[in-house]
Amino acid sequence: MSPATSGGTLSTSLAAWAVATDAAAAAGVDIRELHGTDVTLAQEVIGQVWGPQLIPQQVLLRALAHAGCTLLGAVLEGQPIGVTLGFLGWKGGIHLHSHMTAVVPAHRSTGVGYALKLWQRAVCLREGIREIRWTYDPLVARNAYFNLVKLGAVVESLRANFYGTMVDTVNAGDESDRFEVSWWLDSSRVLAALSGHPHLPTDVVRSHEIPKDYTALSRSDPAAAREVRLAARAGLLAAQNERLAIEWDDGAYRFTRRALAEGHSSSAAETCG
Repeated sequence: MSPATSGGTLSTSLAAWAVATDAAAAAGVDIRELHGTDVTLAQEVIGQVWGPQLIPQQVLLRALAHAGCTLLGAVLEGQPIGVTLGFLGWKGGIHLHSHMTAVVPAHRSTGVGYALKLWQRAVCLREGIREIRWTYDPLVARNAYFNLVKLGAVVESLRANFYGTMVDTVNAGDESDRFEVSWWLDSSRVLAALSGHPHLPTDVVRSHEIPKDYTALSRSDPAAAREVRLAARAGLLAAQNERLAIEWDDGAYRFTRRALAEGHSSSAAETCG
């Protein structure tokens, strides 16, 4: 066990491992920290989910794993079905940037992604890292629910066309608007979400609905999908400029009066005090 878990953080780390182990058992998977030749398991999953364009080089994955970044694989009956990859960043404070989390199509909605994120959380707390950040497309409703409600992450900002025009097999040709979210791993908000009692939006100013399945729309009607994206971008940026918090509830983003700065300071106080 890392020295980072000594003292007051030990009980938090042990509790995180218990939750992660339970989630993996519920999903029926074995979750492993990947090293050496095992990184090919991550390559296989990434290729199945996003296509060959986004498969990282094996030498890069080996180097990241060697340096201690979180490269985790979910294995079922000897077959890799999920992966998450994260590396340390320091912009805005030391955190783990979770770059990729993927589950092969046949095993989505079975708890594998949830188990991977909880395992990633436990690894970070073991090493004394108390914040994870990542980006996601705000038009993917299932990810909005997963990130903001089930995990209890907080929207930091909208980054318009963050990666440029996408080239992977899922999003090819689409622009890459992304929410950057922050997951304060032992905050009261996250603990409530993980216990099945997530924060619900209050003092809602207005809302913005998105399609239930934007990915299907983008394939069947790219022109309509672009209109949806531009409208969402405008609405989300307007809320951001007004310093409204952006929450998710019942198929729509809810813009609330809890200012972003207040949300940051309260999270920091809970996790760093």
